[in-house]
Amino acid sequence: MNQQTVDNVRAWTAVQARDRSFDGKFVTGVLSTGIYCRPSCAARHPKRENVRFFATADQAEAAGLRACLRCLPNDVARDEAAVKTVIDAIRMAESAPTLAELGALTSYSPTHLQRIFKRETGLSPAAYARAVRRERVKDALDSGASVTEAIYDAGYGSASRFYEEQKKDRKMGLKPGVWKNGGAGVTVHWAIVETSLGAMMVAATDKGICCLSFNEGEEELRGRFPKADLRAGGDAFAKLLAQVVAQVETPGRPHNIPLDVQGTAFQEAVWQELRKIPEGETRSYADIAVAIGKPKAVRAVGSANGANHVAVLIPCHRVVRSDGTMGGYAYGLEIKTRLLEKETK
Repeated sequence: MNQQTVDNVRAWTAVQARDRSFDGKFVTGVLSTGIYCRPSCAARHPKRENVRFFATADQAEAAGLRACLRCLPNDVARDEAAVKTVIDAIRMAESAPTLAELGALTSYSPTHLQRIFKRETGLSPAAYARAVRRERVKDALDSGASVTEAIYDAGYGSASRFYEEQKKDRKMGLKPGVWKNGGAGVTVHWAIVETSLGAMMVAATDKGICCLSFNEGEEELRGRFPKADLRAGGDAFAKLLAQVVAQVETPGRPHNIPLDVQGTAFQEAVWQELRKIPEGETRSYADIAVAIGKPKAVRAVGSANGANHVAVLIPCHRVVRSDGTMGGYAYGLEIKTRLLEKETK
C-alpha cells in the first residue's frame, strides 16, 4: 500500500480491526454520510457498499468528503511530528522535561500528548526519558567513567535518584537489565515449527515474543538467554505460536502479537520505525536514520537491525541498501527475498 493506490481488501480488513498501524496510510470515505475517517476510527463500521478508500485526505476532499470530527484524520501527520519533537527535546535536554513543558512545546494537552506518544513508541515520555538517561549511563561506563561520574553526566541530580528510577522501572515491569543479564529469573517457552520458509523457532515470556528466528534451535536460544529457564511450549503457548505462524505465512494481516524485547533507546527507536514500514515496501538504512532524527547514524541503524531477535514481527527484512540491493540478513538472503515476495503478493 503506498501514497497513490490502496489495496481495498487489506484496507477493509484494517478498518474492521481498527488497526492503528494503518493510520496515515489511507483514509476511509463513507459515501452515505459524506465524511472520511482514520482506519482506526472508533465510530460504528459503515456498510461495505458505502465505503471508498482514498490514499490521501486531499483525494477524499476532492471527492466531496469532509474530515470526521471524532477521529480527526488530518491530525495523523501532526501527531507524528509532535512525537518526533518530544523525542528530540528529551534527547537534547540535560534533565527530563516535564509533561506540561512537552505539551506546551507541541501545543497538545499533556494527557493527549502522553496518549499519542505511548501509542507511537510504546513508552510514556517519562519512561522514554529514563531509557535515554540509562543509555547515557551505559555509554559513559563504556568510555571508562566511574559509576558516580556516569550517573551525574547522564543528568541525574544524585546517585539516589538513579537508583530510585531503576527501582520504579522494575515495579512497572520495565526490566532493561534482565536480557543483558542473560534472562536471569525469566521463564521462556519455546518451540520449533515448520513453515514455508523453513524451520522457525519462536520463544516467548509471559509478556510476549522474545525471539523469532529461522533454522536455529535450543543451542542458539540458550546462547541468547543463557540464564533463562527454557521450557517446551505448552497449551497456552500453542495459541500464541499459531498467531505467529499465521502472520509469517500470510503477511499483511492485522495483528496484536505482544513482544517482550528491550534494547537501548536508540535500538528501540529503530525497531519502532521498522514496524511502521508497510508490508511489501522497503526502506534504506539511511531512510530509517532520517526517520528517527539521526541522519548520520546509518551504520548504527545497521547495528540496531542486527540486534533484533524478533524476525518478521520487527521487520528488519524490509531494510535494504540505498542502491536498492538487498544488503545482509541474519537468516540468509534467500529467506529475506522470499519474505519480501510474500508481502508484495
